Amino acid sequence: MLADYCDFSPDVRQALDTNSPVLALESTIISHGMPYPQNFEFARQAEALTHNSGATPATIAIISGRIKIGVNEEELLHLAKNKAVEKTATRDLAATVSAGADGATTVSATMHLAHLAGIKVFATGGIGGVHRGAHRTFDISQDLIELSRTPVVVVSAGAKAILDLPLTLEYLETQAVPVLGYRTGWFPAFYSSASATPVPRRVETTAEIAAIYLRSRELQTASGLLIANPVPQEKEIPYPEIAEIINSAIDECDQLEITGPAVTPYLLAKISELTGGRSLETNRALAFNNIRLAAEIAIMISKG
Repeated sequence: MLADYCDFSPDVRQALDTNSPVLALESTIISHGMPYPQNFEFARQAEALTHNSGATPATIAIISGRIKIGVNEEELLHLAKNKAVEKTATRDLAATVSAGADGATTVSATMHLAHLAGIKVFATGGIGGVHRGAHRTFDISQDLIELSRTPVVVVSAGAKAILDLPLTLEYLETQAVPVLGYRTGWFPAFYSSASATPVPRRVETTAEIAAIYLRSRELQTASGLLIANPVPQEKEIPYPEIAEIINSAIDECDQLEITGPAVTPYLLAKISELTGGRSLETNRALAFNNIRLAAEIAIMISKG
């Protein structure tokens, strides 16, 4: 049973018991997305922003084999400083728990555990997707599979810009995952507010999103709901500019023959280097923007 391996923070437990809004937050962005101490400060600010937006934060991680639905400050610091924390997707959950290891949950694992815990909304930066050249490598993120089978609202700034965005949306359509553009008709490109790829449906309010989620539960559709929330334009890196940098980073990655789970962390670090840290600031801005929206959605859903 989940209770045998899982600890709820007191705040999260109380919020769930009283049907108060709870917002799931991933831990990979802490351990693998930013350097220390920026990652620790980001995590603290993300939790504070969630509180200030009216929801209870539930940062999800695995520490010494225990699943944490909500962490304390000491555990946040451990995730931020410990370089041995494993990047843990859904397929890795059982092995990480069984080994008594530390795991930072990706989008797929965070979704899975949030749903098991009864949390309906999750805020992340950008989801994984179909990698460029996937027709040769078959490199497709587990995030897309989890979205197809786990009924959680996921708020993101689209998919990471290093990916093949049109194929990512095509794959989501094949997997029957609804994609809603929040006040946009274009799929965001992570660092940029828009790509050249349209979203299937545009919504204007969080009330619309909550209603669609609640109807999906009544209709017993299996998938999650992906909310594409553009980074604020004043914080974006224009798509033509970032596209050139991404292509350069991908070329170097290919030359070094970096593959598998190491690709995304390498590319994000390289892009940060090539932009002089500007991409990291944009990453923070879009993540906070997603938290604000996701908290509002969680509040609307809790009202029924």
